[in-house]
Amino acid sequence: MYTIGQFSRITGLSIKTIRLYHEKGVLPPRHIDQQNGYRYFDQSNVERAIAIVRLRDLQFPLAEIKEMLDDFDEDADVLGFLEKQRGVIRQRMERLALAERSLDLMIRSERESKAMLEDNSHVVDEKHLEDFWVAGIRWRGKYDDTGKAIGQIARRVGRHVRGKPMNLYYDGEYREDDADIESCFPVGPISSSDEVLVHRLPGGRCVYLVHHGAYDQLSRSYARIMQYIQDHHLDMILPIREIYLKGPGMIFRGNPKNYLTEIQIMVTGDESHEESSSGEN
Repeated sequence: MYTIGQFSRITGLSIKTIRLYHEKGVLPPRHIDQQNGYRYFDQSNVERAIAIVRLRDLQFPLAEIKEMLDDFDEDADVLGFLEKQRGVIRQRMERLALAERSLDLMIRSERESKAMLEDNSHVVDEKHLEDFWVAGIRWRGKYDDTGKAIGQIARRVGRHVRGKPMNLYYDGEYREDDADIESCFPVGPISSSDEVLVHRLPGGRCVYLVHHGAYDQLSRSYARIMQYIQDHHLDMILPIREIYLKGPGMIFRGNPKNYLTEIQIMVTGDESHEESSSGEN
């Protein structure tokens, strides 16, 4: 099961929002530790959270969302749930026509996301990374502002760039408005300035996955990689890295279906645990 911090990163909900939704009865955790009160979540909670986010984007009040989700089968996927709600929306008055069109887009996105998950080429794996130098700008704000930050760095250090743009996420949880982010590029020899910080990014053991698709479909890829880390008894090392292998260009946005994003999480773990486990009969 996921801790509340891991669940926050997977779903894109802040810890404050998750606690509120729990108090309102909209998103109860799978388990609560009676000794310390810690909340724990599983994959069915992830599916439920995705449905809540989609419906909140359509301006549904929490009370109405709770009523909808009371009939939600935990074994069903979000796509089936959204398709059922689409039938309800079609019976509503003209003021909800915009909501129906938006729901169609969400269903398409869910189908693309499911197709990506069923593609066996997108699997979690491990590799060893060497140290390398990056030039970046560390900032606080919304994730959607990444493009602006990367554009600023590219203009300042363009001729020194030695790789793809990337984001370093220093928060262990999802944050709505004040995420702690460093947007950067791998670079050759270069000195720091008042505008750009140059530093060495340490290497080591890395768990990674290459996500194929739009950025708004990253949640399930994060769920995959977090599950791998738990299954192998590993500990995450911040910051989490996202490398944008293929994304929107400086002029043309491109097709989000073709975006490639490599999620990298540096880890440590008990090697002896893995060795002893592998030696059992």
